[in-house]
Formats: sequence, structure tokens, C-alpha cells
Amino acid sequence: MAGPAIGFGATPLEKLGRALPEPNCRKAGVTSQVALNLPNLITLGRLLLVPLAIWLILEAHYGAAFWVFVGAGLSDGLDGFIAKRFDRRTRLGALLDPVADKTLLVSVYLALGWVGALAVWIVILVVFRDAMIIGGFLLIQTTAAPKRFDPLYISKFNTLAQIGLVGFVLAQRGVGVGAAWLEPYLTIAVAATTVLSGFSYLVRWARILSRAEETS
Repeated sequence: MAGPAIGFGATPLEKLGRALPEPNCRKAGVTSQVALNLPNLITLGRLLLVPLAIWLILEAHYGAAFWVFVGAGLSDGLDGFIAKRFDRRTRLGALLDPVADKTLLVSVYLALGWVGALAVWIVILVVFRDAMIIGGFLLIQTTAAPKRFDPLYISKFNTLAQIGLVGFVLAQRGVGVGAAWLEPYLTIAVAATTVLSGFSYLVRWARILSRAEETS
């Protein structure tokens, strides 16, 4: 989770899955306390950066928006390091962390699409994929199916590609990074991994629900 790659270690959905109640949560080192300790406050601060990032993009302050995005990525790595290194992992933090990650990333995509810095079709694709996966995830939680899943590596690549694209777009417009030829390739990478990861999750949900129906 080193910045600015928000969610380097795991996708937001995987983080959320790990935060769900399980019998051995004590063994996993996750406590049920809800106090706002330092890692949780850092995560909350990252969530509060979302309105600022949106405003900066809408006002065409791309340089400042880029550094806010970098700072958010660094905070993602910092809160995770402190939580693990000093045993400050909590259920609240495990739930708040993926919410902050995904809210920031989707908001930046929507804002860049609104100002025309990103193609509308790639924004729609990214948002639709996330909405579909969240809907499927919530559906799984209402069944007797397993609540925890092994990570999908294509989803990790998709997260990295999404971060790389918006980071490049902000850097190109805000801090003078060249190599404009790279943007179409990053867009294609995001589109391809978004479609593949979305399809992979659909297959996974279908298999899980089929097994749940067979055992019910």
C-alpha cells in the first residue's frame, strides 16, 4: 500500500472481505475495538481528502490535486504500517480503509471525466465495474456462502492500472510530465483489466452462489 498506489497490498474489496467477522479474528490480530487510534485517524484523514481532491480537479488545480493524490497514497501505506507494526489493527480500521481507498479513486475518476481529462467511456466502465462488484459482494454476504476469498490477481493489476492512469493524467497536467503517448496505453490497460476483473468476479460469484444453493 505504498503511495501513490492506493491499495498496493490488496484491492479495497479484499480489504473489506478481511474485515468481516470470523471466528478466529483474534488469531488474525484484529481486535473488535472501535476507538479512533492513530491508524484510524490517518485513514479518516484520507477519506476527508476526497472533497478537496474533487474541488482541486474541478478548479483545474491539477498540480495540487496530484500531490493530494500522492499524499493519500502515502497515508495508505503509513496507516497500514503503523497498524501492523504496533498491533493497532481494529475492525473499524479494516472497514474504513477500503472505503477511503475506493471513495477517493472513484471520485477522482468521476471528477477527471467531468472536466474532460479522461474519456467518459473509461469512467463509466470503471464505475460500473465497481458498482457491480460491490453489489455482488453484498449479495454474497446475505447467503450461506463463504465470506472470505482468495485475492484475484487480475483485480490487483486493475487497481494498479487505475491508479497509474489517474496519477499520470494529474502529473501530466499539473507538474509538467511529458510522454503524452503513454496515456492511450494506460487507458487500454485500465479498460482490459477492468473488463477481465469484472468478468472474473462474476464467474466467482456464480460459482459461490451455485455451491450455496446445492448445500441449502
